[in-house]
Amino acid sequence: MHDLSDLVAPDAIVPRLAATSRRQAIQLMADALAKSSGVDSRTLFEAVLMRERLSGTGMGEGVAIPHASVPGLKKAIGCFARLEPAHDFDAMDARPADLVFMLVSPADRNADHLKALARVSRFLRKAETRDKLRAARGVDELRALIAGAVRSDAA
Repeated sequence: MHDLSDLVAPDAIVPRLAATSRRQAIQLMADALAKSSGVDSRTLFEAVLMRERLSGTGMGEGVAIPHASVPGLKKAIGCFARLEPAHDFDAMDARPADLVFMLVSPADRNADHLKALARVSRFLRKAETRDKLRAARGVDELRALIAGAVRSDAA
């Protein structure tokens, strides 16, 4: 694939996620993913929260990638949200995250999970990409950025 659109679930791009905490942000994103994955929201939430307890998933620069392996999934699937306000995901730079990509993958496909996680990480580590995601107006613009992410990197 030349983009990340295969990882983003239908209707799982949230331009403005108003959450009062990291935990609530994870819950709301799990709810969005449950509709597309066929897996119970509570199962997704608990798996990602358990992973968060091991170590935070903040990458720095205002980015977090909460993730987990979840039984019952057929393929890796994700949700992208811009948090308002930003929340602490234990990043090394101590900056709270406002750009969050939650990724869940089948429990029996660890290699696929790591590959998907690497793709998302490569996409979000570029300052230009982060700036465009923060400036995007609405779901359609965000979807276009996510779909064109890797293609524009190859040029």
